[in-house]
Amino acid sequence: MIRLTRINRQSIILNSDLVEHLESTPDTVITMTSGQKLIVLESTDEVVKRIIEFRRVLTERKSKCEYQERPE
Repeated sequence: MIRLTRINRQSIILNSDLVEHLESTPDTVITMTSGQKLIVLESTDEVVKRIIEFRRVLTERKSKCEYQERPE
């Protein structure tokens, strides 16, 4: 989940796994897998950066859990 800002300055938390694609028109338009479209203040580059960071954190957590579960 990533935090973004709608065009009306309202903060939203977005499930980044459901993003289908991003557009710059010049506003950043996020199309979800449901077909819903969201317009946010962040640039497409910033949205991609936040998604990558979120997934990196998840991968690190998974790696730590797998390491801790291995018998010595």
